[in-house]
Amino acid sequence: MKYNQINANIDMQGYLIHLEDWNEEIAINIAKLEGITLNTIHWEIIYFVRKFYMEFNSLPKIRILINAIALKHGKEKGNSQYLARLFRQGSAVQKIAKISGLPKPVKCL
Repeated sequence: MKYNQINANIDMQGYLIHLEDWNEEIAINIAKLEGITLNTIHWEIIYFVRKFYMEFNSLPKIRILINAIALKHGKEKGNSQYLARLFRQGSAVQKIAKISGLPKPVKCL
């Protein structure tokens, strides 16, 4: 499996088993395996989601995340299409959680 390259304890789908193992290097490596090169807005989203998770013990609903992006970067970036482009094909929420070192979202298969 491609996630064997990550220098951390991960599950079969590439999610960190222990939240405290996360660091920026791991995030960069997971993102690369997902075909994503992290930029400033990626990091803002990653840190927003991690902070939200640490405070509420759950991932933010997609609407909350999109509204936070819109407040900071405007409506042209605060929408689901922009988020999908940032995190490429597949579920943006799953990729954000994975890169952020957080558990797989509950409603995702």
